[in-house]
Amino acid sequence: MSAQLRDTARELAGLLWREHTVYRERSGSVVIRGAHVERWISLSPTGGQDQVLLRAGRILDGGTTAPARSETVASLTLGTSELATVCRRLLADTAAGAAPRSTARPRRPKKASRPRRAQAAGRPRGAGRTGRHTGLGSWVVILGLVAVVALYLRNLAGTF
Repeated sequence: MSAQLRDTARELAGLLWREHTVYRERSGSVVIRGAHVERWISLSPTGGQDQVLLRAGRILDGGTTAPARSETVASLTLGTSELATVCRRLLADTAAGAAPRSTARPRRPKKASRPRRAQAAGRPRGAGRTGRHTGLGSWVVILGLVAVVALYLRNLAGTF
């Protein structure tokens, strides 16, 4: 069923959108993403034989998928063009329920600026570390490893 679902999804994707991505989710459903139209369609197997659950939703800013806005059950015995018609109807329902989006991107708040430290003479601009490079915690880990190796060697020497 999953191979048939994947093949059907690839054919549908070619009919619906020129630019698309088809992938399989862990649940066994196959998703068609049309990032340029900010929509997705999912084909999931149902309990019935040769039936598929079609779900459609939006792709949010940042590429995350919103929950499905519309869904229906269709038969895989229908031709690919009939399934594409069903998908287009679902996509139209999804678009009708979508809130209008402005073309301007929301502005991010500016980061609070903190005062710059005076640059030390002779030091490269990116070098911000001062003082000891290896911290106390790193030395404790190194000493612990040396102790474990020393005990191993002592036990190994004692067996000969």
